[in-house]
Amino acid sequence: MEKLTLVVAFLLLSSSFQPLMAQSGCPGVKKDAWPELLGVPVKLARETIQKENRRLTNVPNVLNGSPVTLDLRCDRVRLFVNVLDFVVEIPRVG
Repeated sequence: MEKLTLVVAFLLLSSSFQPLMAQSGCPGVKKDAWPELLGVPVKLARETIQKENRRLTNVPNVLNGSPVTLDLRCDRVRLFVNVLDFVVEIPRVG
């Protein structure tokens, strides 16, 4: 019974921190991910992102599997694309 109590307490605590971890940490960014753009052409994805947030001025194409830096930039959303220029990962601020 004690283990069950600990598991329930852990799950409750971890679920309360999930919204904090989902935020990008960038001031003024209302939306930091676009799951609806998965599988769409890169041109449409870029236009959608820049229309929704004018602060995102750096929206480069990155071939899926290419190495990237891990720095956080509040003006950047990388579009990971395949050879046909379709988005293959969820675009995120960073």
